[in-house]
Amino acid sequence: MHIVNFLQAAAPAAPQNKFGFAEALQQGGFIAYATVIILGVMSFGSFYILFTKWVEQSKVMRQGKDLRANFWRAPSLKEGAAKLDKNSAWRQLVEDGLAAEDQHAKMTDAMEGHDWLHGSLARSEATINARLAGGLPFLATVGATSPFIGLFGTVIGIYRALINIGIAGSASIDKVAGPVGEALIMTALGLLVAVPAVLAYNYLQARNKRIAETLSGFSTDILANINSKGAVKPATGPAPAAKPAAAAPSKA
Repeated sequence: MHIVNFLQAAAPAAPQNKFGFAEALQQGGFIAYATVIILGVMSFGSFYILFTKWVEQSKVMRQGKDLRANFWRAPSLKEGAAKLDKNSAWRQLVEDGLAAEDQHAKMTDAMEGHDWLHGSLARSEATINARLAGGLPFLATVGATSPFIGLFGTVIGIYRALINIGIAGSASIDKVAGPVGEALIMTALGLLVAVPAVLAYNYLQARNKRIAETLSGFSTDILANINSKGAVKPATGPAPAAKPAAAAPSKA
């Protein structure tokens, strides 16, 4: 028993792994902590914008699908607008068109009146598209800058590692590989933040383009309807099927 205890005491202690993310932050100091915080804020902001814009776009696209089947069945634009949801992009476009029609009647030149009506609808359409595009510049900025922010943290980490190696006077592989590997963690974090931001930007931008095309077509239909005094309407889809009436209970 005494021999076993003696051998255990004489055996060298297992080397402790002093390399890792927490150690990289401690050695990097303020710059490392600031880099991680900035990247964390960018990542949180990217996912927040992705979720909120996706919900907003889905709502607009869902309303657009019901628009052709229900809106143009109304006898007038004003009655059709009353069927649309409040604060809806489609309702805003109709109401702006109706307001422009009131101003259109006050103009003596028919050509200028048409240009005014067309320009008013285009301005309303641009306002909606700008609102849908809100937040996308942040995603583009994150995708473009976060790799460089991570690279900045890596450069500072390598600089500190080389200074410490120089002070220690040893350039062995165990003295170089560990600190340099820790510094590269910042570059990996930058890429981890950038890739989802770029994918989210492209995905949301593609959906915005589809919505913009639908808005442009709806704006053209409104313009034609107003200029024709309600005579021109696009083809509507089939009317929603009526629910079957409940069968009357049979009398015994």
